[in-house]
Amino acid sequence: MPFPNVRLSNRPLHFIYLCDCSGSMAAQGKMQALNQAIRQSLPGMAEVARENPEARVLVRALRFADRADWHVQEPTPVQQLQWRDLEAGGITAMGEALERLAGVLQSPPMEERALPPVLVLISDGQPTDDFETGLATLMRQPWAQKAVRLAIALGHDADLEVLQQFIGPEPPGGGRSPRRPLQASNATSLARYIQWASTAVVGAASMPASRVQEQGDSNVNIPLPDLPPTLLDPTDDVGPLVW
Repeated sequence: MPFPNVRLSNRPLHFIYLCDCSGSMAAQGKMQALNQAIRQSLPGMAEVARENPEARVLVRALRFADRADWHVQEPTPVQQLQWRDLEAGGITAMGEALERLAGVLQSPPMEERALPPVLVLISDGQPTDDFETGLATLMRQPWAQKAVRLAIALGHDADLEVLQQFIGPEPPGGGRSPRRPLQASNATSLARYIQWASTAVVGAASMPASRVQEQGDSNVNIPLPDLPPTLLDPTDDVGPLVW
């Protein structure tokens, strides 16, 4: 018997940015590029949300410098989000950021019927606090284990090993897998990675086939889309970095 009051479109998909706002992000226009990339990606994410009515895409952002604070604290429908610019200054409290993130990935406040969240960590440096403890706290949460965890490194100074730990083990075979940190060399490549995460990945996460599946060999519950062919593979020789 049908239930007319049940809304099939009411499965939240939480998309959360974790943004490095340390002092080094002020150099070479990195912070400006990050703000611009996120702002420009929102219409595309909103369009993906409209095309996938079973999901309700909610965006948040966590900034970390001397300490970790919510930049967008309330889960905000992507169509309603007005991005406020992040500002750089301080050190890199990445471990504290992961602990703050762990707090919102508990049930509650996470909804039982939520789709696997998408977590995007962006950094140009190394943690200055206890990253290992923060990561352990995060990964004790089942929603963190189910999440799509992505990382974008800005330039040569980002700690790729730390970012890989956040993502999780690289799958066998490697290839063009997004299960490695994506290394952005300039504003253009950063914008393309942000756009990919906010459209292709959100689209995959919001499709009916991406619903929480039975546990298997992978700790990711959705099939991640390949990187677009217009993007350089992270292992390619990209030459001197702008950042």
